[in-house]
Amino acid sequence: MDAIVAEIGNEGHPTKVGYTSTAENPTQAGMTSKTVHLIRTSFARVEALGHVAALVFYKRLFELAPHVRPLFPAGIEEQSKKLMDVLASAIGMLERPEELRITLEQLGARHVDYGVVPEHYDIVGRALLDMLESILGRDFVPALREAWTGLYSTIASVMLAGAAKKAALTSA
Repeated sequence: MDAIVAEIGNEGHPTKVGYTSTAENPTQAGMTSKTVHLIRTSFARVEALGHVAALVFYKRLFELAPHVRPLFPAGIEEQSKKLMDVLASAIGMLERPEELRITLEQLGARHVDYGVVPEHYDIVGRALLDMLESILGRDFVPALREAWTGLYSTIASVMLAGAAKKAALTSA
């Protein structure tokens, strides 16, 4: 991860997908290529510990909000896999913002059926950042926290828009 931190200033370092050589050139998703690279590189570490990372996330979520535990009737093992799959999918679509928007809006609409309310999104965001800090340790530097905070903010906003669309359709 030290390499990630060092690359914040390295505009020419390639990434797995879609890196451009100009750091100020934003991707279509509104993130700089550096930000996308930071997220992808750090997520590779998290994903390598996927099951453990997801369990750390859910442990923290239930510490912050024990009242949300009943929203997860299926085993946490299954839910943990879903969490990691959703994160991987969203990160994989950063250069395809329209596809990402549609996917996240649909996900937000489905979450209404699970009993998720807008207040839950802030709690999930905090649990996510806490999990990242726990898994990445000292490598979870401010620039990385900022990148993940921005990504989660986007994810939550789009999912909330999908939830609102569903609510508008069902109340009409």
